[in-house]
Formats: sequence, C-alpha cells, structure tokens
Amino acid sequence: MASDATTRTESDSLGSMEIPADAYWGIHTARALENFPISMRPISVYRDLVVALAMVKQASARANKEIGALDASRADLIDQAAQRVIDGEFHDQFVVGVIQGGAGTSTNMNANEVITNIALEMAGREKGDYAFLSPIDHTNRSQSTNDVYPTAIKVGLGLDLQSLLEELDLLRQSFLKKADEFHDVLKVGRTQLQDAVPMTLGQEFHGFATTLGEDHHRLRENAHLLYEINMGATAIGTGITTHPDYSRAVLRHLREISELDLETAEDLVESTSDTGAFMSFSSSLKRNAIKLSKISNDLRLLSSGPQAGFGEINLPPRQAGSSIMPGKVNPVIPEVVNQVAFAVAGADLTVTMAVEGGQLQLNAFEPVIAHSIFQSITWMRRGMRTLRVNCVDGITANRERLGTMVGSSVGVITALTPFIGYTAAAALAKTALLTKRNVGDLVVEAGLMSRDEVDKQLSPARLSGLQAVTRAIPIITKPGAVEGP
Repeated sequence: MASDATTRTESDSLGSMEIPADAYWGIHTARALENFPISMRPISVYRDLVVALAMVKQASARANKEIGALDASRADLIDQAAQRVIDGEFHDQFVVGVIQGGAGTSTNMNANEVITNIALEMAGREKGDYAFLSPIDHTNRSQSTNDVYPTAIKVGLGLDLQSLLEELDLLRQSFLKKADEFHDVLKVGRTQLQDAVPMTLGQEFHGFATTLGEDHHRLRENAHLLYEINMGATAIGTGITTHPDYSRAVLRHLREISELDLETAEDLVESTSDTGAFMSFSSSLKRNAIKLSKISNDLRLLSSGPQAGFGEINLPPRQAGSSIMPGKVNPVIPEVVNQVAFAVAGADLTVTMAVEGGQLQLNAFEPVIAHSIFQSITWMRRGMRTLRVNCVDGITANRERLGTMVGSSVGVITALTPFIGYTAAAALAKTALLTKRNVGDLVVEAGLMSRDEVDKQLSPARLSGLQAVTRAIPIITKPGAVEGP
C-alpha cells in the first residue's frame, strides 16, 4: 500500500520500509543496499549472472507448474516475467552489491522481487501486491538461496565463457595471420635473453597462437566442472520443502533454457557445501591470463627501443608516451594486458581463500567467488580484444634490422658445426664477435666450406628448421676436417 506518490510501504519480519514507487525491487533488496555499501558495483555489471538468475527462476516456475507445486496462472506470470529479464529488460533493477554477506541471499531476493513485480504489472496489479503473487511463496517456490545462487553462478559463467572463448579464438587467429605474414623473416632466437640460434619471426608468432589454442581447450575442459548443479537441494542438500519430482523437472527445463549440458549432482549435500569447481575454473582463467601476460612481455621486448633496444617489430602507436620526451611512444596495449593478468592472478587467490573458508554445509563466501571470476572473465575478454584490435593486427616487422642481426649473429654458426667441427666453429664465432663480420664469409675465407654450401646450410628454411637436412651429417674427425658418411 503506497504511503505517498513516490514510495510504497513493504514489510518483512524486521519491520517496514519505504520503497521507491517505481522500483521493481523490494524490502529485502533495500536492506541489502543499507547493509552492504562496499563495492559500489551492482550485480547488474555482470549481465550473464542476471540472465542466469532469471533462467533459474523460469526453470523453477515451469517445473513447479509441471509437478503441481504452483498453479498455472502464477507459474506462467513468473515464466513470462523471467523471460523479459533474459531478453535484457530490467537489468538496472538488479542493484544489490556484488560483495555481500548472507551467502547470496540478497542477490536471490533481488531476483525474486524484481521478477515478481514485473509479473504483477503484467497481471495489472500494483508493485508490492504480494498477497496476489509473492516473491518468496511463489517466485522462490521449491528453492533456497543455497541452490539458486550457486546454480545461477555456474550457468552465468557458462554463458559468459562463450564470449571469452570467441575472443580468445579471434586473438589466436590474429597471431596465426601474423605468423603467415612473417613466415620468411629470419631472426635470432634467444634463451635467457642471450643470443641463441636462428628462427623465423613467423615461428615465434605461431608459437603465440599455439599456446592460446591450448588454453582454449583447457578452459572448455574446466567449464564442464561447473555444469554439475544442486537445484532441489534447498537449504543444505536434503531437499526439504521440495516435491520428489522437482529436481529432475527443474534440471530438464534449465538445460533447455540455458542450452548448457547441466546435470544434477549425485550428492546434493556435498554439492551444496563444495565450491571446488569454482577454484578449478578460476585456476584455468589464471593460466590463460599469465600466458597472455608472457606474450605481452615478449611483444614489449621485441619492440623495445626502437633505437637502443631490440627493435625487431613495431607495435602500432596508440598514444603519446611522455609529457616531457617528444616522440616517445610506449607499448600501452601489452602493458594493460599485463595488468589484467595481475588482477586475474589476485582474483584467483581470492577464490582459493574463499573456497577454503567455507564451513560445514554451506560456503558463505560465494559472492566474492562469483565477483572474482566474473570480473576476471570480463577483463580478460576486453583485454584480449584490445590486444588483437589495437596491437597484434597492426604489428610490422623490421626486416632490414632483423636481416642484419642474423647475418652478424654467431648463433648461425651452430648450423655449421656438423661440417666444420665445434672447435673451428668456436674460434670463428670469437672472431665474428670481435670483428663484427658475417659468419658465413669467415667460414668461406677459412676454406672450411664453399660459398654454395654455406648459403645452402644458412638458408632461412634450414636455419629455422623448416627444411631438414635430408642426408647424413658428416662425421668430424679433427678440427677443420670432415669424413663423409
């Protein structure tokens, strides 16, 4: 019953409160807004979590109708209201903070109240007319926060992961395109930041693509751990207040609605208290983030300088790099991806501690688990996109500089050691370092190999391993002399 034109009065077991007349949330949400002014970030920042909550409520309404636990008229109203949330409406009404006490009760009640008040309007009723349709008795029928909330998190993460995997694959393809573009560009490989043996820039970028492809598989594997849900468990896993057929019915409907390969846990008591699946999934996100950070480190090194550093590749200039040094341009895109990785690693530790901190039949810290993982996915998806669009797609190679570096690198002499012996190769490597001369020229001048043979063995295909030596390697008998096979 409205107390004035701008508010309505709602009551719970603790008393009454004035609720904004146009709000679809109610008194339980209002109390959460007072109690948890912590993150100042509403759960609506994670769109797929809100959609997942609505999917759970929709599946429950359909299941309750099917088994006769809820009359068809009320069930249909809840179903239709939930669909509107799934379609993207009313997300601004999901206002409780992402960090909250109560094991997610405030989030569940926010969903119950919003969906109920949408349904009431659709029925031509006033918001807050809970005698006709109740957030708890009807929208939350056969449910508890303790099965709704973890299930919604898992469904939401399953939905959110799809867009992350799409972005990850686009980044992988971007690196593959660069690998093809740079397939013939020789460069000096490095181990421990010291010159090693030659390779192609294409091989280096292909390696980036391969490692991202591996992460694509790992993320999908770990996602399946999330698809075990505990709907029907209610408070602690015993299923108190539910119909015997509810668990099977709600699973079937939720699978159909979400299009995820969900299954009900065999042990609902264990599933209600265990949050290990979140820890495994968070760990796979951290693995991907750290590898992205390593790739970003490599891009920063390879583009360093450009005059006094490696200077092997050019990253697209995105913004002025200094307020005091004219012309300076920094690798800001890889740098921001580094920072995303640091945040994801920290979030993974948060998840780990929250999983460990659960007691007895329920983990009260699922809100911070959910926030940490959803934030990691969100930032990683955005980080991958900016790395692809604002950096990788525009990378160019400094071919002339790379050619000069390979020509004067003593590392190329490694390819000639089977023909001239290690001792002679070491001596020539020392001479090349001192004189800055081309290694191939020194080998020919020493009479150890002909120019044609040197050019053949030092071709890009041979140096990079793309073309194997197809005949037996000569046996070294003494420095400077070889014996045929």
